[in-house]
Order: sequence, then C-alpha cells, then structure tokens
Amino acid sequence: MKYKIVVDSCSDLTEEVKEEGYFRTVPLTLQVGGKSFIDDESFQQKEYIRLVKESSECAKTACPSPEAFFRAYEENDAEMVFVVTLSQQLSGTYNSAILGKKMYEEEYPGKKNIHVVDSESACCGETLIGFKIQELAEAGLDFEEIVKRVEAYRDELKTYFVLEDLDTLRKNGRLTGLAAILATALHIKPVMSARKGVIIKLDQSRGIQRALKKMVDIVVENCKNSEEKILGITHVNCPERAVAVKEMLCSRLSFKKVYVVNAAGVSTTYANDGGIVVTV
Repeated sequence: MKYKIVVDSCSDLTEEVKEEGYFRTVPLTLQVGGKSFIDDESFQQKEYIRLVKESSECAKTACPSPEAFFRAYEENDAEMVFVVTLSQQLSGTYNSAILGKKMYEEEYPGKKNIHVVDSESACCGETLIGFKIQELAEAGLDFEEIVKRVEAYRDELKTYFVLEDLDTLRKNGRLTGLAAILATALHIKPVMSARKGVIIKLDQSRGIQRALKKMVDIVVENCKNSEEKILGITHVNCPERAVAVKEMLCSRLSFKKVYVVNAAGVSTTYANDGGIVVTV
C-alpha cells in the first residue's frame, strides 16, 4: 500500500471503512468514575453512556502519546503517511502526532513522507478529511500536491452540531459556563459550529427538534456546490435522529455521498447521548 491514513479515535469510522485497511486509528483514553478505557474496538457505547450518567465526576479524555503515533508511522511500509487529528484547540493529540513525526524522522531519516493535518474539527469532520486524502492518493497525486489540496479542503469544511447535553463540554472548558447553564435551565438547545477549531454558537431554539431544523436551515444556506461534496453525520446512540437529519438535508440538497456513523468513545464523551454532528 503506497499510502496510509492515521487518525485519532475521534475520527468516527464504520466497520466497513475499518475493514478496507487504509485507515489506522491511534486511540485516546477515556476516563470516568475512576476508570480508564481505551477508545478502540473494545469500546461499548451503551455501557459507557450508563457509567457517564451514573458518575458524579465529569468524563474526560487523554490524548495518545507521541510514542503511539511513532509506532503507527513505523508499523507499515507506506511511502506516504497522512495524519488527521482533533482540532488542536480541543486536544493535545495534534501536538503528540507532530512529536511522533519528529521522533520517526530522527530514527528513520528520509524513509517516509509524513504530514499531520489539524482537522480544526472533530468526529465526521476528521473522517471526511481522511476520505479526501484517500481520493487524492488513489488518483495518483504526489505527496506535495495531496498536502496542498487537503489543507485547502480542510479550510472549506464546516462542522455543525446540536447536543442534548452540554455539560461535558462546559466542565472540560470547551464552553463558557453561562452558555451551558442557560441552555440547561431554559431547555434551549444551541446550534454550534467551529471557527478555526474553536467552538462557537450560531443560533438556538427551544427543544432538540427545533434546533435540528434550524441547524439544517443553516447548512442549506451555507453549503455551496453540495453535489460535489460528502455529507458526514455522526450521531451518539440516536440512529433515528441521524436519519431524520439526513432526510431533511437530502430533501433540500444533493450530495455526492452521505456518510452516517455512530460515535466512538471520544465523540460520545463530548457530544453525549443523543448528540448530532454534521460536517459538509
């Protein structure tokens, strides 16, 4: 295989994508109620959600070590390795991937071309960047051209989300406390997005269904040339809600492909049970 795509475990992958073998996941560690879990194939979402709800402590995550990324670069014979990570505004994973790259290049100078992409996003945002890398590599483009085009693609991607529960984001410092408290007290559901990897609020509605419809309106308003794009939807244990959002969007826009996936551990931790994340 000429290329390999290394992602952290916030990049939500279906079993089908995993089986294709182009992606290699470096897992984060999940921490809740005094217990630690590796966010890999052993992750049990429903059990984890139960533990999070029962725990008096806020769930947290720990980024992979630079050595974990080093091993991911070392273990395959790919000539080109592309790495996609969580926004460095949200996690130390990007820095670990960069340090792992430096370690590899010191150990094996000139052996491989490695490029680390800060997704400036999370969840399906990371995954769509991985798909773009795969598309460009399969088209036979060289390393430098893939890097150039992927960075441009990343800059055009937009991620939106509506969550049932903002508490984990708030307690881990990703939101202001006021915004989360008001949303909880008044049953207001903010429609959120990201600007250069930093979470921002776009709008809000009373109740989850109205917020999802407002999010769809915002996506439709801002999505240009949708027929050339992949629609990515990550849901946390709510497949019916994900299908409803997909149908609302596809009734108003045409997409090249639609990718719907249940969240792995990191996305489940921060988006919480019932959360929906859309990237296009």
